[in-house]
Amino acid sequence: MRAHARRNREKLLAVARARFAESGDGVPLENIAREAGVGIGTLYRHFPQREALVEAVYAAELDDLTSSAPGLLDRYEPEEALRAWMDRYALFAAAKRGMADTIRSVIASGRLPTPATRERINAAIATILAAGARTGGLRADVEADDVTAMLLGVFLSTEATNSPERTGPLLDLLVDALRPRT
Repeated sequence: MRAHARRNREKLLAVARARFAESGDGVPLENIAREAGVGIGTLYRHFPQREALVEAVYAAELDDLTSSAPGLLDRYEPEEALRAWMDRYALFAAAKRGMADTIRSVIASGRLPTPATRERINAAIATILAAGARTGGLRADVEADDVTAMLLGVFLSTEATNSPERTGPLLDLLVDALRPRT
């Protein structure tokens, strides 16, 4: 891809990420193109249908989320890094609620493999858990997939009860459960 085309694609993705986070994926594509400073034809050259744009936004945000674990470990003790990562994951999950229908259709088409997504999330959590086990701040007997399951339970329960204010306290409780028993 030429540099100009790459810049246009990046601008479109940046605008789409921001608008989808605010309003879900129902934002008119014309608005996204206009705000990115390109024509609608440019948007459609990069993303032939809305699902392709949603898929690209999802992939970019998943990349950001899963690649953030090492940086958090550089800045914080493992328990604090885990809690900060959980906050990022909560934001990722909340932003996806507005795109849920389109994401489901992308998953159903096979273009967005959920096992690979879960594996990437588990790998990020495993990185933090391993660091915490080495320092003694987190339990060594916990599987990353179990933490992922508990996180999804927190996100689903707070969404189902329309109580997002409960997310933070439940994540605190989860981190407490991952500390070594005394």
